[in-house]
Amino acid sequence: HKGTRIMIPFKAPDWSPTVDPGMRILITGASGGLGRALVDMLLQGPDCRIGAHGASKRHPSNDPRIVHLTKAFNGANDCEALVNEFVAEVGGIDALVVLSGGIHFSGHWKDMPEADWARDMDVNLNQPFFLARAAMAAMQGNPSGGRILLTGTESAIHGGSAMSFPYAIAKRGTECMVEGLAREGAPAGVLVNGLRFGYIDSGFHGRWHAKTDADMKARAELVPLKRPGHVDEAAALMTFLLSGWAQFITGQMIPLTGGDWL
Repeated sequence: HKGTRIMIPFKAPDWSPTVDPGMRILITGASGGLGRALVDMLLQGPDCRIGAHGASKRHPSNDPRIVHLTKAFNGANDCEALVNEFVAEVGGIDALVVLSGGIHFSGHWKDMPEADWARDMDVNLNQPFFLARAAMAAMQGNPSGGRILLTGTESAIHGGSAMSFPYAIAKRGTECMVEGLAREGAPAGVLVNGLRFGYIDSGFHGRWHAKTDADMKARAELVPLKRPGHVDEAAALMTFLLSGWAQFITGQMIPLTGGDWL
């Protein structure tokens, strides 16, 4: 007997994890739901410099600690240029959080044109690699090393979805990237980890899949905890991995799923 299933809503604690004062953190995709939540949580903590990147939109805050960066990525040179622009503005880089990405063809892979396949792989696998490579190079010689956070998806370790197949394949590749970059960065104290997200209420599904509120409610019913993750829960986990309490964590994919796929 499983008993009555209930949904316990998210209630934010009265504290948030924080990063070290003066930390210089570049966040790509900062105009999206996850990015905005992370920037907002970092602004609640000690003074730090935050590079808030968007391809075309900007984070709404005018806080002077934020460096607003707008750039569309069309290859390795653009990714390297963004990192270099942030480094030049604030004098270095201590952390990179890659939240940029997306799904550009919302249909079955059987019908997917080659160009859309290539674009989704580029946005979700190639660009994160080029960003991470540039950031790791810029972190060499930092007295405290550095942090790099990449993003994955829980569906990637279950074969993905036919409707977002290249996205899942790219994110499975990200898991390999996290381990390989962590091994490479360890001698310089550069820690590389990833977040394996389940269904987070960040606006991602509505933006890229045109999902309705009814669709999202049905999706939440598939999660054992009967709700989506809150963006602040994701932001808190990312902030923890950027904090001094995560100095012995590297090469890991940390799931935030509510038990999805159990």
